[in-house]
Amino acid sequence: MLRIDESTLCAQLCANVSVVTRPDGMTMLDTPFSFPDGDHYPIYLAETGTGGVRLSDGGHTLMHLSYENDIDKFFEGTRSLLMEQAIAQQRVGYDAENGTFYVDASMEHLADAVFRLGQAITRIYDLTYLNRSHVASTFYDDLQERIKSVVSEERIKRDFAVPGLPGSENYPVDFCIETNKGIPLFLYGVPSRDKARLVTIFLHHLIQNRVDFDSLIVFDNQEEIPRRDLARLSNVGGEMIASLNAEDDFRRKLTRKAA
Repeated sequence: MLRIDESTLCAQLCANVSVVTRPDGMTMLDTPFSFPDGDHYPIYLAETGTGGVRLSDGGHTLMHLSYENDIDKFFEGTRSLLMEQAIAQQRVGYDAENGTFYVDASMEHLADAVFRLGQAITRIYDLTYLNRSHVASTFYDDLQERIKSVVSEERIKRDFAVPGLPGSENYPVDFCIETNKGIPLFLYGVPSRDKARLVTIFLHHLIQNRVDFDSLIVFDNQEEIPRRDLARLSNVGGEMIASLNAEDDFRRKLTRKAA
């Protein structure tokens, strides 16, 4: 049985946390929590009107994220849902006016509040790793926003079931875009090899059933798709865009196809 000297453990933990008073009079906690670039989480302390203490990040978390990210994306679609889930599970509040995450606690529960806030900040920062190749739903949210920047929203139908197509519910079109040519544009997003194979099957089914349509395929990163899978998709698919990051190519091709 493992024996742990509780007093030694507490002393070591306390040695890593200290209270610091800044020149402007604000009180902060210096903790081991830090961002990947080495910057420590700033945790500010302030008294509440009920005699407790409020711990907050002072708005630094979102500011830190803004250095390399579009903050608005964290309040949209999948990222927004995951952020809300993270702060709810840690019982952390969010002040939208100041962009601040905070926890109110009594002095007796101060340590617990520190860990809750630290855990929430960590999970919020981890949302930066939700790139399109890891979370398909995020890719589709971003793809939809990109489409809407070119085509009016009323012309777009997401997860479209083709009327009259046998088993249409099993062959959904990611985005059906109404065109002036009378032929719909079926736009498919491909964030992975598995989706490339699935789109190949979908398109083959449409062709077999003589559906009249045009298609456009947008990859997260075409270079990550195995050559054989890409060749099969090319045989049945229309024009392709190698990456969602290819903004000029995306706008040019979609504008022409959707005209």
